[in-house]
Amino acid sequence: MANFVDRVVLHVSGGTGGHGCVSVKREKFKPLGGPDGGNGGNGGDVILRVSHQTTTLLDYHHAPHRHAGNGGPGMGDWRAGKHGETLILTVPDGTVIKTKDGEVLADLMGEGTEYVAAAGGQGGLGNASLSSQKRRAPGFALLGIEGDERDIVLELKSIADIALVGFPSAGKSSLIAAMSAARPKIADYPFTTLIPNLGVVEAGEVRFTIADVPGLIEGASEGKGLGHNFLRHVERCAALVHVLDCATLESDRDPLSDLAIIEAELEKYAVDMSYAGVDGEVVPLNQRPKLVALNKIDTPDGKDMAEFVKGELEERGYRVFEISAVSHEGLRSLSFAMAELVTEARAKAAVAPTTVTPQVLRPRAVNRKEFVIRAEERNLEPLYRVLGDKPVRWVKQTDFTNEEAIGYLADRLAKLGIEEQLFKEGAKPGDTVVIGEDGKDSVVFDWEPTMMGGAELLAGPRGTDLRFADIGDRPTREQKREEYQERRDAKAAARAELEAERKAGVWTESVSGRRAAHTAVTPHSDEESNNGDES
Repeated sequence: MANFVDRVVLHVSGGTGGHGCVSVKREKFKPLGGPDGGNGGNGGDVILRVSHQTTTLLDYHHAPHRHAGNGGPGMGDWRAGKHGETLILTVPDGTVIKTKDGEVLADLMGEGTEYVAAAGGQGGLGNASLSSQKRRAPGFALLGIEGDERDIVLELKSIADIALVGFPSAGKSSLIAAMSAARPKIADYPFTTLIPNLGVVEAGEVRFTIADVPGLIEGASEGKGLGHNFLRHVERCAALVHVLDCATLESDRDPLSDLAIIEAELEKYAVDMSYAGVDGEVVPLNQRPKLVALNKIDTPDGKDMAEFVKGELEERGYRVFEISAVSHEGLRSLSFAMAELVTEARAKAAVAPTTVTPQVLRPRAVNRKEFVIRAEERNLEPLYRVLGDKPVRWVKQTDFTNEEAIGYLADRLAKLGIEEQLFKEGAKPGDTVVIGEDGKDSVVFDWEPTMMGGAELLAGPRGTDLRFADIGDRPTREQKREEYQERRDAKAAARAELEAERKAGVWTESVSGRRAAHTAVTPHSDEESNNGDES
C-alpha cells in the first residue's frame, strides 16, 4: 500500500445555502402580526491550509471527495438558519493547486497559507426580509444556492535548498543519511528509494535542507523509471548535486557518461511555471548551480576512477568533490560548498524580492452591463439566451412551485432591463428565452411581456400571481359587467323572496316550512288549486 502520495485529484464542493422561511406572526390579540420568516444560513467553504504537521497527500488519495457543511433553513419568529461548517483541509508546505487543464490556481508556501477551493452557497432570504411598503406579506421566500463544485489537482513540491540527483544505486540515500538525521531505506539494488527524502544539514552557521530524489535513468523525461514522477520536487531547489557512482559494476557505465545522461534528462524536463525565481522567471534545471560528488572512493576501484575523471570534470567547469558516504570522507568540504550555494541564493532572494503583480482595484463602472442577450436558433426557431451573474443567481433562488415567487423573479428581470433589451433584439411574444447556459441551472420559458405593474400591486391570495392566469380564460370588460349584473339580479330576487316570506308570517327555517310558505305565497294554476283543495 502506498505511504507517500505527491499528486492527487480532489473533488471539492462548498455547502448548500439554507432556504428562507415563509411564516406569518401569530400571536393572541395580534391577528395581523406580519411576516416573520427568517433567512437561511450560508453554506460552508472548503479551505486548503498549509500545516507543517502534514507531509503527504495520502489522506486525499484514499478519500478524494470532500464537502463542506450545508446551511440551515430559516425559521419563524425571525430566526435565521445556522451557517454551514467550514471544512479546512491541511496540506504540506509547497503544495501547488491546479485545474485539470494544468492552470495554476495557487502555490501554497508558508505555515498557515490558505486558499478557498470551493465557496459555500448563499442562503435564501425569508419573507420577512422580502417585505416592503408595497409587498406587506410575501407568500414566498428565496431558496438557498448550491456551493461551488469542481475538481482540482494537488501537487506536492518539496521545499529543499539542495537536490541530490543521479543514477539508481549511486549512493544518494547513503549520502543524505550520513550528512543529516534522515534515515531513508538503503539497500544494494536499484530503485531502493521510492519517495523523496528530506534531510537538514548544518555547515557552520548555515542550516539548509537537502532532498534525495529517486534515481534517474535515460529516458526519465519521457516517463521511464521513477525519477520523472518526482522531478517536480527538484524544481524549488536552488542548486543541484550530481552524485556519481565511481564503483559501478556495470561495464557500460562510467561517471562521465552518467553525468551526460542526467544532464540531458534535466534539460528535457520542462519546469512548471508554478514556481518562478526571484526575478519572476523560471530557471531550467540544467542551468542552476551544480556540484559534482564522486562517491564510493572508499573502494580501490572507486578511488582510481575518481582520480581519473576529476581533472576532466574540472576542465568543464564543475566543482568536484571526492566523497564516501560510508567512511564520511570528504563530506565536510562538500557540506560547506553546499552552504555557499545556499547562502548566495538566499542573499540574491533578499536583494531582489520576488516580482509580485499589484492588485488593481477599480470602482464599478456606472454603465456596466449586468447581462448579455445572445440571439440563437434551435430547431429553426428563434431562441434568446440571457447570460449574467445576477439573472442566473436569481433563477437559482426562485421556487418555481410558487406563482408569487415567479412573479417576483419576473419583476426583478424586468427592472434589470431584460424585457426592454429583448424588445430591442427583436423578440416577440411566444419566443423561447433561456436564462443561463444549458444545464441544471438554466431555465427555459416562452416569453410573454409582463404588465408594468408589479405583483405587489395586484390583489390576490398569498403565493399566487394574477398575471399567471391563462390569458385566454380572462373575461372581457363586457363579460365582467354581465356577471356583475347577474349577481345583482340574483341578490335582488333573494331579498324579494325573503321579504315575501316575512310578510306571510313564515319564520321557520325548516325545509317543510319554507316549502309551505312558498306554496302559499306563489300563485298557482287552477289545476294546482283544485288539487290543493281536494287534498
